[in-house]
Amino acid sequence: MTDANHTGDDAHPIVRVSGLGVELGGATILDDVNLSVDRGSFVGLIGPNGAGKTTLLRALNGALSPSRGTVDVAGERIHALSSKAASRLVATVPQDTTLTFDFDVRQAVRMGRTPHRSRFGGWREEDERAVERALDRTQTAGFADRSVGDLSGGERQRVLIARALAQETPVLLLDEPTASLDINHQVRTLELVRELVSSGKTAVAAIHDLNLAAHYCDELVLLSAGTVVATGPPEAVLTEETLEGAFGANAVVARHPVTGSVYVTALPERSTADGDSQGRVHVVGGGGTAARHLYLLSAAGYEVSVGALNEGDTDTETARSLGLDAVTVDPFSAVDDEAEAAVESRVADADCVVVADVEVGAGNLANLRAAANADHVVLVEERPFAARNYAGAAGERLYERLRERGVAVSPSDVLAAVSDRVGRRASGPRDSDPDDSDSRDSRPESLPSE
Repeated sequence: MTDANHTGDDAHPIVRVSGLGVELGGATILDDVNLSVDRGSFVGLIGPNGAGKTTLLRALNGALSPSRGTVDVAGERIHALSSKAASRLVATVPQDTTLTFDFDVRQAVRMGRTPHRSRFGGWREEDERAVERALDRTQTAGFADRSVGDLSGGERQRVLIARALAQETPVLLLDEPTASLDINHQVRTLELVRELVSSGKTAVAAIHDLNLAAHYCDELVLLSAGTVVATGPPEAVLTEETLEGAFGANAVVARHPVTGSVYVTALPERSTADGDSQGRVHVVGGGGTAARHLYLLSAAGYEVSVGALNEGDTDTETARSLGLDAVTVDPFSAVDDEAEAAVESRVADADCVVVADVEVGAGNLANLRAAANADHVVLVEERPFAARNYAGAAGERLYERLRERGVAVSPSDVLAAVSDRVGRRASGPRDSDPDDSDSRDSRPESLPSE
């Protein structure tokens, strides 16, 4: 946010939108939009399709004249400026990465210098320096002589960002910069924008992926039906209430266990009446590995238990905050016989057991031993078990037993896998394991007793 005690240009928002309205073809696209963007910040425009994100970007760069209201950039009324003057303040990276002509990369980037050149002026040394800086900053210098048409989507995106950088504007606008890119190029693109902002550039981007927006943006502007629904830091904007109102989505909002960023997961509509349980699920976790799954499963309508966990563990605190049934032991203590019996009881009552990507040692081996007696198991695998196994051969044998009885999935597939396993439980014992009904009455001989 702007520091009220700061003096000079930095004390004022570089972009200020007041009462903006845009009508196209007799339809109102934007209505009474008000927002400000601080210098050196990364602001994400989010919202459902048709919310007006692209239209707002076009109004910010002067391409669209408003029906009412104003847009000021760096103290200038953007729509009162000539096209060249506006392009010296705002550079735009379009969603479509195709170019009309088959330029090589260097030629494409040189087009960014157009706003700074007079009609009869030649190519200057300062123009060349700006182009070289843009190529270096975007790591496109290595293929500067290649045709843009021969590049991958991610490479073309970097070329367009380089072209925008060559404009040397204080404000950079990006329309869905991660659209149609694989996850690797999505991250590389937003990392680049984040670096540019850290060096003083101001960026405003329409971003469809809420989790990427939450991770990279300083502030978010949530649009719905052409109006601003919420503005502020990601944790203030991305709430379950605002998302339901804007997207009509049943979603759960949590903190990502690794990045710490706000993390949004859309849930399917519940198939049972309000207050009815979808089924019972027991979760084995620890060290924060189960927190997200606890949020999701609880929000999806399952009756969830978890443990055994140490008091003070992140997963313990998450379970308590959600009002879940948690089996606990003292801090830094191993799972004792009493706790193991409590876990076995909950596993016996569960329709499905979820084993998080937890590190396993002698102290919590009992959790895996109890889970291995479950009829239906979902293993969450982000890391190979060998990388998180500190229990030696005993841990390996138990994990293999779990693999035989269950299914291994990535974190994003947990809800679907649980739904499938609970459905199987409801329809009776699995065809492939006709003797599973006796598995809780006696511990399999192959399981270690230690």
